[in-house]
This record gives sequence, structure tokens and C-alpha cells, in this order.
Amino acid sequence: MILVQLLDIVLPVFLCIAAGFAWARGKLAFDNAFVTQLVMYIGTPCLLIATFDQVRPEPAAFGQIFLAALTAFVGVGLVSWGLLRLLGLDPRDFLPALTFPNTGNMGLPLVLFAFGPEGLAFGIVVFALSAVGHFTVGISVSRGAFKPRELLTVPILPALTVGILLVVLDLNLPPVLGRTVELLGNLTIPLMLLALGVSLARLPLRRFGRAALLGTLRIGLGAASGFAAAWAFGLGPVATGALVLQCSMPIAVYSYLFAERYGRASADVAGAVIVSTLMTLVAAPVLLLVLR
Repeated sequence: MILVQLLDIVLPVFLCIAAGFAWARGKLAFDNAFVTQLVMYIGTPCLLIATFDQVRPEPAAFGQIFLAALTAFVGVGLVSWGLLRLLGLDPRDFLPALTFPNTGNMGLPLVLFAFGPEGLAFGIVVFALSAVGHFTVGISVSRGAFKPRELLTVPILPALTVGILLVVLDLNLPPVLGRTVELLGNLTIPLMLLALGVSLARLPLRRFGRAALLGTLRIGLGAASGFAAAWAFGLGPVATGALVLQCSMPIAVYSYLFAERYGRASADVAGAVIVSTLMTLVAAPVLLLVLR
């Protein structure tokens, strides 16, 4: 019975990814850049605002999970830097991939199916922090320089501000506006999963051994940091589940895009994206078994 419940959570996510994979393999048209922009600039901000408009955890709980997620990401980053140096790998090539996981395409659907709307609200906080990390620390490490103005290009930050204000001030959007952002937000998760499947179909898989090592480090260090941070900050069961799942997600496609753009080991990162995503098919049910 427990196995069936776990599969009910995990399999819909992977079946949607498989649909995107099959679509790309069938050489059918799919503009990944357009879909990504649609999700980033419209879908995700609306999903965030709609979730916070409907779910009302205690404001202090949001502060706790934000600090816990920040601690987890910093911890993974520091440990990953040391391990990469020990393994003779350039941190500029692989540190962003190990530090900031795929909390959007993979994390949000799993958190929603496993822990419901309240879990999704917590998961979105972790996702927002990870997204900021991708477009500040992650891209800066890959490029070798930091540009503070890039914070202005992260569209989820204004939406997060609106969502937090709704919670803190105990406000609700007018019904017309609330239904609008809910409709637009509902397109986010399906499009994310399809886009991930399409991306996986188009990425090269090379150096399987290195890809498996990077995937193991990403998921293992992420899970350990999530559990440790949840314990340190005394998070409740739902917040703990959301944090641990998000921290344990595979390597994000953004890490490959940044590596490709700035001449890092993009082929190795691409392989690690594919392998770590497949690893999540096994790792996620195990984690859910521990968390539930």
C-alpha cells in the first residue's frame, strides 16, 4: 500500500517528463526557449501569488524555511567546493550544478503531490531562493564575474514580495484577479515537466561514470543538508518534507546552459543532468518513505 502511494506521487511527474522526451524524439516542434520564458515570467510568478493567496501558514514559518534553505544551500556549496578540489575537478565547471538543484521542474510537482498546497507554499520559498542562486552565484561562478544587476532579471522576486505581503497582512486578492493568477499559474507545472523532458532528449550523455558521481553527490549532499537544516531550525513535518525534497532534487538544466554559454564542461554537466534526473526516480520514493 505504501509503495502504491509513493508511486502515485512520483510516477505522474516522470510520465509527464517522458511525454516531453517522446515529443522531442518524435522531432515535433517545441520552442523550449519560448516555453521557458513563459513559465519564468508569467506562469511561476502567478503560481506563487495564487498559492500564497490560498494557503496561509504562519509568517514565522516562511522565515524559518527561508533561513533553513539558505543554510542548506550554503552548506552544500562549501562541501561541494572541497570535494571537487579533492577530486581534481574545477569548481567553476561543476559547483553551480551541485549547489542549486532543479527545484522548479522537478521539485515543485513532487512537493505538491506529496504534501499538498501547504507543502507547495513552502516549496516555492525554496524554489525562489534557488532561482536567485542560479542567476547570481551560479552564473557568476560559471562566468568568473559577479554582476549585481542580474538580480533585477529574476522575475520571481517581485512575485515573492507580493505573496509574502498577502500572508503577513492577511490579505486576499479580489476574486477576479485571484482567479486570473490561478489560471495562469496552473499552466506552470505541466509546462515545466514537458520542457524538462524535451531538454533531456536534446542533451548529450557522455562520461557516464563522472555523470553518475556528480548525480550521487548532488542528491546525497542535498538530502543530508536538507535534513540537517530542518533539524537545526526545528521545522514542522510539512516544511521539513518540502525542504528535504527540494534540496534533494537533481542537477538543473540551467547549470548546463550556463556551462555551455561560458565555455565550462558543458558536456559533462549535460550528462549529469540526465543521470541525476533518472536517479531521482529511485531517490524520491526512498526519501518520501522516510519523510511520511
